[in-house]
Amino acid sequence: MSDLHIRCATLSDIDTVLQFWREAAEGTSISDDYDGVARLVTRDPEALLLAERDDTLTGTVIAGFDGWRCHLYRLAVHPGHRRQGIGGALLTAAEERFRALGGRRGDAMVLDRNESAQHAWRAAGYAPEPQWSRWVRHLDG
Repeated sequence: MSDLHIRCATLSDIDTVLQFWREAAEGTSISDDYDGVARLVTRDPEALLLAERDDTLTGTVIAGFDGWRCHLYRLAVHPGHRRQGIGGALLTAAEERFRALGGRRGDAMVLDRNESAQHAWRAAGYAPEPQWSRWVRHLDG
């Protein structure tokens, strides 16, 4: 794993990240566009973590901290690079970020239908909390 490099995304990475998510991520988000990712990177330059091997993007995670809670989004590993520890390395980097910021607990958004992702999150020590539901209201209209 020594050839894996994890770094924070920059504005110049946005097009590559969006293409990567189309290939490697499950589902889409209302924020999966250039402006949405640019806002994230501009507002919190350390939130979007990229895993690279041989200068090729192999994984991502968004490690967002709002000063109160630690949120994980868009953990994605390219299908050709899965089961090589990339997801675990990204989560370790995210958790180190959270600890440095004073975070106490990380929570992850995981699609109910994505069984392989659920397995990966459980293997990383995360568990669903069935007493909670996600409530959403779109703000664009």
